Amino acid sequence: MRSHAASRTRAPREFAIRTSDAPSIRRPRMTDDREAEVLATVVEVLRETGYEGLTMDAIASRARCGKATLYRQWHSKPQLVAAALHAHRPTRIDGVDTGSLRGDLHSLFARASAQAVEDTALMTGLARATLDAPELARALRETLVEPEIAEFTVFIDRAIERGELTGRPAAMDFLPQMILTAVLSRPLFEGEYADADYLIRYLDSALLPALLHS
Repeated sequence: MRSHAASRTRAPREFAIRTSDAPSIRRPRMTDDREAEVLATVVEVLRETGYEGLTMDAIASRARCGKATLYRQWHSKPQLVAAALHAHRPTRIDGVDTGSLRGDLHSLFARASAQAVEDTALMTGLARATLDAPELARALRETLVEPEIAEFTVFIDRAIERGELTGRPAAMDFLPQMILTAVLSRPLFEGEYADADYLIRYLDSALLPALLHS
């Protein structure tokens, strides 16, 4: 009887050993199309609620996915928002090579102007939110600001090769701030969005002189 009882008490432990040796189940990552859908949903909700009002629950509900899936894919709300904005941002530099710095920047600004108007309120809210959310600020620098600087660096390097510039302009250090200020401040000072005409005038009157003479 003792051996029979012992076999009964040992069985659960032996079963536990066998199950602990089993490989863990790996959940598949989202497909590219599904990821694009979720990120588009994030931008959509972000426009409605602002960053402070955005919740992972709201995204999960609107995108029809589990909240755990969002955290597994992006780890945090700031990283999810930054990824969504990066996906929302078009690759603007492709095919831009006009043969002059002015022409390249004109082409870039013309491509960016429509989205600049559409996203003014969104970016204003995010700029305000970064004051209290350092992780968001860091994520936006990595996904938006640094790619923007990289685009301008390509144009500047070409201008140096063509002899338009003798070296890297000192104004390069302030380009992202100057551009963002132009986009976000016009509604405050003039009551209008920074459309294509305004951005081109700003480029010719402020940015280009700063680049060419610094």
